[in-house]
Amino acid sequence: MAYKKINNLLGWFSFLVAAVVYTLTLEPTSSYWDCGEFISAAYRLQVVHQPGAPLFLMIGRIFSLFAGSEDKIAFWVNMSSALSSAATILFLFWTITALAKKVVAPGKQEPVLANLITIMGAGLVGALAYTFSDTFWFSAVEAEVYAMSSLSTAVVFWAILKWNAHADEPQADKWLLFIAYIMGLSIGIHLLNLLVIPAMAVIYYFRRTKQATTKGTFIALMIGVVILGFIQYGIIQYLVKFAANFDLFFVNTLGLGFGTGVIFFALLIVAAVAWLLYYSIQKSKPILNLAVLSFLLIIFGYSSYAMIVIRAKADTNLNNSDPENVFALLGYLNREQYGDRPLLYGQYFDSKVVDSKEGSENYRKGNDKYEVTGKKQSYVYDRNTLFPRIYSEEGNHVAVYRDWLDMGPEESPSFKHNIGFFSTYQVGFMYMRYFLWNFAGRQNDEQGIGDYTKGNWISGIKPLDAMRLGDQNNLPKSMTENKAYNQLYFLPLILGILGAFWHFKRNQKDAGVVALLFFFTGLAIVLYLNQTPNQPRERDYAYAGSFYAFAIWIGLGVLAISEWMNKFLNAKTAGALATVVCLLAAPVLMASEEWDDHDRSGKTTARDLAKNYLNSCAPNAILFTYGDNDTYPLWYVQEVENFRPDVRIVNLSLFDTDWYINQLRKPFNASQALPITMDSSAYATGTRDVLFYQDFNLPGNQEIGDIFEFITSDNPEAKVQYQSGKQENFLPTKNFKLTVNADEVLKTKTLSNTAEIVPAIEWQFPGNYITKGQLAFLDILIHNKWERPIYFAFTVPSSNFFGLDKYLYNEGFALRLLPKTKTAINDNNPLSETDVVNTAAMYQNMMSKFTWGNMKTASYLDPESTKMVYLSVNKFTELARNLIFEGKLDSARNALKECLAQLPIYTTYDSNFALSKYELVDLMYQVGMKQEAAKLLAQSKNLIKGELDYHYSLTQNKENLGMRDIQLGLFVLAQFDDITKRNGEASLNKEINTLLSDYERKFGVSR
Repeated sequence: MAYKKINNLLGWFSFLVAAVVYTLTLEPTSSYWDCGEFISAAYRLQVVHQPGAPLFLMIGRIFSLFAGSEDKIAFWVNMSSALSSAATILFLFWTITALAKKVVAPGKQEPVLANLITIMGAGLVGALAYTFSDTFWFSAVEAEVYAMSSLSTAVVFWAILKWNAHADEPQADKWLLFIAYIMGLSIGIHLLNLLVIPAMAVIYYFRRTKQATTKGTFIALMIGVVILGFIQYGIIQYLVKFAANFDLFFVNTLGLGFGTGVIFFALLIVAAVAWLLYYSIQKSKPILNLAVLSFLLIIFGYSSYAMIVIRAKADTNLNNSDPENVFALLGYLNREQYGDRPLLYGQYFDSKVVDSKEGSENYRKGNDKYEVTGKKQSYVYDRNTLFPRIYSEEGNHVAVYRDWLDMGPEESPSFKHNIGFFSTYQVGFMYMRYFLWNFAGRQNDEQGIGDYTKGNWISGIKPLDAMRLGDQNNLPKSMTENKAYNQLYFLPLILGILGAFWHFKRNQKDAGVVALLFFFTGLAIVLYLNQTPNQPRERDYAYAGSFYAFAIWIGLGVLAISEWMNKFLNAKTAGALATVVCLLAAPVLMASEEWDDHDRSGKTTARDLAKNYLNSCAPNAILFTYGDNDTYPLWYVQEVENFRPDVRIVNLSLFDTDWYINQLRKPFNASQALPITMDSSAYATGTRDVLFYQDFNLPGNQEIGDIFEFITSDNPEAKVQYQSGKQENFLPTKNFKLTVNADEVLKTKTLSNTAEIVPAIEWQFPGNYITKGQLAFLDILIHNKWERPIYFAFTVPSSNFFGLDKYLYNEGFALRLLPKTKTAINDNNPLSETDVVNTAAMYQNMMSKFTWGNMKTASYLDPESTKMVYLSVNKFTELARNLIFEGKLDSARNALKECLAQLPIYTTYDSNFALSKYELVDLMYQVGMKQEAAKLLAQSKNLIKGELDYHYSLTQNKENLGMRDIQLGLFVLAQFDDITKRNGEASLNKEINTLLSDYERKFGVSR
């Protein structure tokens, strides 16, 4: 009993430590990536991106009820992750102690004091090491699904060990039923939890078999994989697919109402389950009974997805994919929005399409029956391979494939290149690098791209790191001053390896099970994801389960060290000393190194800069955004904090879907519907998905209204027939114009001077085809009549401006579409046509309306926030440059002073910041801020010197390393040379000129 009591107390102590740590470092509001969407959806129970997370959202909604005000809602939804993560630590502690006790005090015997010390020490070391691990800690302090998913994994693995300990007792299988229910629930959070199944299948086999064999173990493992596949595909997808096909028959063939087939199928399932349960009891078939009950409990847990359908039918503001009927739900669960990737057999990146195959039909809900929208298409390639790893034909991906694998520009890939990319990039770079971040050390938090200065793992042992990353005695500030520069000296890794060896030596079966958990939550995910290069963000969060498994071995490392110390010390002293040593070597070291880059308690960047996007817009505006980070935080501040609800956000990444266009035709919050006049049938899925350009040699610029009517017409004369026999509309010209009614413009006060209003805006459409989203944009442009201001977020790629670049004016964090041409450029104007601004509007916005996310005083800025620092500096320099050109030196000076006051100019060492700083220095000299300019120039010069010295230490042994950074550094020094010469800074100019000449000689380049 003493063991049980102490085990419970120390387990809850671990929970308390983790809960306090995560609460103290919790982000107080929304952070970047999916968090803004999740918090918004949790608060109002809305529908997030595929494949959804309904249980996560419902739990988040419960936590949001504790908020006393709207601005505290994000904190409390984040708290659901913090407490879920702390509970994960609790179950990890109990898992480690259970595995340790099985070795040193098997069965129900009470461990002696010495063993009790080592068992509890193992639990504390392993649990607290995972508490402070880089990946897990990051997810623990924000509203993402990975914290709650980790809790599901921890609970089911702990529960299978509980079953294992009580398997011979009556009703012990209740633990298996509990596991089934938790797994069903976890589907409503994230599917990563299912990867525990193969390991659990092997535990079941070992426990129920008196004499386990290699063959039997392998068969058990394969059965576990089959069960995993059955749940992931058979239950999650095919149950819905069968229901959809039943509904199709009942509606389209029998003429009954929508949903009748679903109800009939559900009743069949209920009847089948009831009969199987009755049969299993009558015929005394316990395995069948257990399987059917498990199936039923998984379905009960999976039923959280009813929330998705219910809320989709309620037509919430955020309603991704609108899965309100069974076919839409099927597409939602299948993640059809994201496309497919080859896994076992497929093409190379240079394979040519030689044919296409039609698959099953796609359906959508019509007025009174389901309608065919087309058939699934798959391509046939001239060259295919087993295990395709280098398959993406995107230009930037192909370039990385060739560079990464040292392939010549004309070299055709082969199977050896598949293996090479898999082993070095997908395993080495996209898994092992993350693994070593957690247990060896981390270079910085800049996203790794494969070079020597960004996102690598390090150890802190300089000779070893130097073998991979160059001279570690000559590191630049961009590395050493980065708060994610964490040196763990391999100590947690060594401890985990010792624990693994000890575990395999003392209990090979249990160690094998942990190894399976480690594999299936790590390398198996690598195999399944088949990642392409240039991921938009680091992906370490996907492997948190694998790091969880390794933390078990870190804990067991205490027993390995204690066992060794037993040779010199008595057992109690050895256990206590081993615990203390391991606590210092893993959790204490990890906490001390990583606290500063996980403490987000003072950071509000995502929320406040989202407000800057919206405050850049005039009332009742339409704002086009593009990516996650210029959309989700904006959704958050509108949906949760009710900030600027008059602005209608249009995400261009979703604009090519019929469900999203339908939503834009409805009012949201304080925003009226967009002026989209097309009938929904004109852009329904399968209709006008892509309209190709066919040059009809039409003279001059064609009125866009006429073009719009032509490409939305159902007249056969407005269509071309393709070889497939299908008739489609087409784009007959790329040269557009929109006649401007000056009275309409003046009425809306968009512009106040008739003379500056152009008679028509004229532009050339940039692409060779038009999508339904672009069609909807033209509809808005034609029928808006300048009533609602139209903006593009400044982070939208220019390729998404529809060719209207010359009519876009910068007003802060958004570019406004105005019917006037930009200021004529003369030889004395340093401005390009792409960055002319509305200085009055931009000055008012940036100086009076904007807030800066507590950037200057926050204890830590994550990489996305750091990126926003230099993008924000660019906004200030654009504003100041234009004010100087207009002769408004006082206003320009005020803008530059505001930039220095609000942004962490002197403490941001990102090498990409160099360009922003040299432009800032130049402008500061121009407005008379000589002292401040000289200070910033000297600091920037020293930073660049550190960068170039480090790169030179690399180039002595390796050719052409970091040439982009080298060229950037030399370019900025050359600019500094020119600036100091022009502004009479003789001493600085001499120093910089000498420095520049020296580096040009070293790197073999010339001006």
